[in-house]
Amino acid sequence: MTETGVSRISISLPLELLKEFDESSRQMGHEDRSKAIRAAMRSLITESMWTREERGAVVGALIIVYNHHVKELEEKLTDVQHHYKHVVASSMHIHLDEGNCLEIIAVRGESREIRNLAQKLTIRGVKQLKQAIITPQ
Repeated sequence: MTETGVSRISISLPLELLKEFDESSRQMGHEDRSKAIRAAMRSLITESMWTREERGAVVGALIIVYNHHVKELEEKLTDVQHHYKHVVASSMHIHLDEGNCLEIIAVRGESREIRNLAQKLTIRGVKQLKQAIITPQ
């Protein structure tokens, strides 16, 4: 038998985190805290699901901020993308400032291959890598 309805829960949070969450959810247009928390939970579930799936088609973007001054880093990032050309659909390079660049890599393919690509892109000089992946259904 499946359960339906809603469940009330209680959580403990640092006050500053709650203030930031409320402000962010208000700016995003959520009508109330419960709706914002549901949206955040769905996002977390979707994100974690694709990282556990061994197989399955996904689409999305890998977003990288890296140090432009690290020797041969750009060449290494390009080489990795060429090695994964079967899942890399496109990429865009943006100069952020004197020393930082942003690379946005559009990906499409098997979740396992995109996870492998993300791992290979995490090299010295890459400051942050964010994965925005969804299942195309």
